Amino acid sequence: MIELSGIYKYYPVGDGYVRGLHNVSLSVADSEFVGIVGPSGSGKSTLMNIIGCLDVADVGEYALNNYPIERYSETDLAMIRNRMIGFVFQSFNLIGRMSIEENIELPLIYQGIGARERRARVEKALAEVGLTDRRHHTPAKVSGGQQQRAAIARAIATEPALILADEPTGNLDSATGREIMDLFRRLSDGGKTIVLITHDAGVAARTDRTIHILDGMVAQSGEGGAA
Repeated sequence: MIELSGIYKYYPVGDGYVRGLHNVSLSVADSEFVGIVGPSGSGKSTLMNIIGCLDVADVGEYALNNYPIERYSETDLAMIRNRMIGFVFQSFNLIGRMSIEENIELPLIYQGIGARERRARVEKALAEVGLTDRRHHTPAKVSGGQQQRAAIARAIATEPALILADEPTGNLDSATGREIMDLFRRLSDGGKTIVLITHDAGVAARTDRTIHILDGMVAQSGEGGAA
């Protein structure tokens, strides 16, 4: 699914540069649930951007589902992001004037999927996250946890190869955060490939495997708690 080999990323600062990633190599298998954990400034956000095709490495190779990412143009990368990756963000990124079901349907419209198929996918996604009875509500009319469930539904409705979650519990209280992690666990058990970025070791421990990032390098990799 994911193969990173010898990844380096630099950012210019004045007459010099700051190293974002240094010789990062890692892999994620199909249907694996992996947590990438590190403190602020560790490089985990840079790594997320590269995995999500939001940025490209300066040196190294990245293959997503055997697609050699470094060979593609920005237009190609936009298509890969749209069709292969489902994003879930800390801030939900829902459109306030649209209902929950309209938010879920929007990326399917961008993909050019027909109305009947869109309706079927939206219905399935709503049911998976337990929001069928909130479908006509706007984001402001539901709780933070329900907004994150809607964001997850929007991601899975596109039937992506990879779900990439960036601090998905960061704006939630601990009980709601556990509910969201329970949902990710169910999706993982159903065969979804999930990479979750977090600064919280307790959240990362709920995954199958954790990759620790420190100072732009892979510091440690090991089993998660998964329970």
